[in-house]
Amino acid sequence: MPSNPVAKDNKNKSIINMFSDELKNISWEETTERIAQMTDMDVRRALAKSHCDVNDFMALLSPAAEPYLETMARLSRKYTEERFGRTMSMFIPLYITNSCSNSCVYCGFHRENPMARTILTPEQIEDEYRAIKQLAPFENILLVTGENPAKAGVPYLAKAIDIAKRYFSNIKIEVMPLKAEEYKELTQHGLNGVICFQETYHRENYQLYHPRGMKSKFEWRCDGFDRMGQAGVHSIGMGVLIGLEKEWRTDVTMMAYHLRYLQKHYWRTKYSVNFPRMRPAQNEGFQPNCFMNDRQLAQVTFAMRIFDHDVDISYSTREPDFIRNNMCTLGVTTMSAQSKVNPGGYHTYPQALEQFTVSDERTAAEINSRLKELGREPVWKDWDASFDLFKGGNPQ
Repeated sequence: MPSNPVAKDNKNKSIINMFSDELKNISWEETTERIAQMTDMDVRRALAKSHCDVNDFMALLSPAAEPYLETMARLSRKYTEERFGRTMSMFIPLYITNSCSNSCVYCGFHRENPMARTILTPEQIEDEYRAIKQLAPFENILLVTGENPAKAGVPYLAKAIDIAKRYFSNIKIEVMPLKAEEYKELTQHGLNGVICFQETYHRENYQLYHPRGMKSKFEWRCDGFDRMGQAGVHSIGMGVLIGLEKEWRTDVTMMAYHLRYLQKHYWRTKYSVNFPRMRPAQNEGFQPNCFMNDRQLAQVTFAMRIFDHDVDISYSTREPDFIRNNMCTLGVTTMSAQSKVNPGGYHTYPQALEQFTVSDERTAAEINSRLKELGREPVWKDWDASFDLFKGGNPQ
């Protein structure tokens, strides 16, 4: 019988604490209440600090901070330009399979959805790479899959990465959580980074949104970030799906706790955050439990930048062009462009069912031109293995 990764992980956790253990000591209800009780004075105090803690972040995220949005925008721009200059890192996602064994109630790829399932062959994957290189000088690629380890597991990902090295300098994946040794194996093939959305940190409600499949295992997903760090993954991307939980401020605060924890334990790793607002998935009827408006998206972006000057903040093509244009000078440092969110969408299957609806449909060339008009310099290659001063994994 195949080994159970969750059982093995639980055995390891008896020796090493991971973030899910830390999270048990952070009350969702008390955090929600603290955010609601933040005052004008709390916000002023946070804005006066050069380095903020999570309590300050809660103040900047709270309704009490809404009158200070312009001040927060100026600070966010200042810290962003001090750390990143006026650059914008560009990447493109490639979905290589929509096969999935999970039943996430909000996702168009869930296993009960009667749709055609596609697993691109190595030849088709290479065709997609070639098509992407015709769009723009992309060097940063994100390989995305549904979560089906039996049909699109580590050997499949390793092959896709091996081929990608011929075309791209920086290769990231957004796939199911893996074992530490599997992340390590993929880094040896050329993997640079991993993106994984916790979706929500509300432990009890998480099960409602993810009723079946490996993704239903809250701790396995939550502790995947520790396993990435233990494997020495160069960059780790985090995110919560805005719309799952009514109290989105609490969810984002939990991510801030998680970010600080990871930075403390895996200090050589580079981190990025994302606040994707839920968009309708095709053939689905799930209604978001909350709606984050544009001002609130701006507020959470500014708050995160003031909280952490070094973290990458990423906006995908889920967001409309006018939002991305406005925020590209105020805190965002990474953007996708000309994204297709269906397997083989650039060449092989351009009309296949998408995971969600893309909002910014401009071409990469159009986005490139607009960023330059706004005083930003698009960067198509922002990291290479030869840039690393340190070799090997993170200290344990």
